[in-house]
Amino acid sequence: MNKTGPKTRIKGKVRLLPFDAARYLTDDRAIAEYMTAALETDDPGMVLAALRDIARVRGMAQVARDTGLGRESLYKALAPGAKPRFETILKVARALGVRLSARAA
Repeated sequence: MNKTGPKTRIKGKVRLLPFDAARYLTDDRAIAEYMTAALETDDPGMVLAALRDIARVRGMAQVARDTGLGRESLYKALAPGAKPRFETILKVARALGVRLSARAA
């Protein structure tokens, strides 16, 4: 044994799964906290990623119906690097049950 503890031998490769925020969005409170954190980054890409993750949890087909967008259009609007219209962001947020709000800095 060494000073940091016993040595562990690992046979084979360790496989890690990519992080998927959607796995942790199990209730409305978690979704609200996630969306708030994304908005606080001031990074449009993070906001889109959060909306995309929440839409996957809610079901993209259902969100598309609720927004009046085609499913393909919804995927394009929420794709990394997309620059959707603000009207689209509001429709998606409303369909997801997410309300955007402002507060003094």
